[in-house]
Amino acid sequence: MSGILVVTEHRHGEVSAITNEVIGAGLSMKKKVGGPLMVLVISDCPNTYANSLSYEGVDEIILARVGSDYFDSKIYGEVVLGEAQAHQPELILLGHTVNGMAFGPALATQLGGGFASDVFEIDCLEGEIVATRAIYEGKAFVEVSFPGACVTVMMLRAATFPAPEEMAQVSLSQSSLDLSEISADTNHIKYIEPPSAGIDIAKSEFIMSIGRGIQDEEHVSRFAVLADRMGATLGCSRPIADAAWLPKAHQVGLTGKVAASCNLYIALGISGAVQHLHGMKHVDTIIAVNTDANAPIFNVATYGVNMDIFELAEALERQFN
Repeated sequence: MSGILVVTEHRHGEVSAITNEVIGAGLSMKKKVGGPLMVLVISDCPNTYANSLSYEGVDEIILARVGSDYFDSKIYGEVVLGEAQAHQPELILLGHTVNGMAFGPALATQLGGGFASDVFEIDCLEGEIVATRAIYEGKAFVEVSFPGACVTVMMLRAATFPAPEEMAQVSLSQSSLDLSEISADTNHIKYIEPPSAGIDIAKSEFIMSIGRGIQDEEHVSRFAVLADRMGATLGCSRPIADAAWLPKAHQVGLTGKVAASCNLYIALGISGAVQHLHGMKHVDTIIAVNTDANAPIFNVATYGVNMDIFELAEALERQFN
């Protein structure tokens, strides 16, 4: 067994960002694992996605034509299982998403292989694949190996692995499986999009987030105006969203959004619970402001300021009036 198989996610006719990141992770492991890097597309018209997946280093794009373009766990499970049995990869990579969770664990069981979810680092040590993942809601990290596993299925965390950039001509092949007998368990009617909050935390390059330290809902508008003046997107920690002081779309963290594209993150009055750190600790420059000098947020901050956030807000308002 050798090689890596990446399973594509797509929606509304576009490849999901997590797929590009998973391909990037696969490319980083290609030499260590050995064998080809294959990308599997499952759709009623898989050719549509081929150009978006043709990255330098990808050896083959496998096109599996099924009866629907929408995700169905039964279809994906059966197709990926069949391709895994046909190509015998050593490593199968999926996104750590709702879709991936719907068939990934069962796939690993059916193949009799190893499995790890929420993986944010992969390596190959002394010939064994090793995954690093979080446990205890992100309070600790563990390295997981899979001795004796003929194949390992991994679900990778978003906004962790860099996506490739160079495109190339990649060989396309039609799946050799008999897909005529594979049918969906569900009938897709339509997508219902959540109400738009007018922001996209995942795509924001500059975020100013507020936490419990703002003390009262009446202060939210002040920081919203300040963020707008500074050219920042207003984010928040979970208590602010739970209290409905800001829409859920503003929340950064494990149960909110990952600040995937952020270069500068200002955390105002946020203590730094592990759930919040999940969404922003990877940012290159983090400025934390808190009156509690022992707040966990300072452990990940590039710069820490031990002061009252309202005093800082007043100074910034004078600067950006």
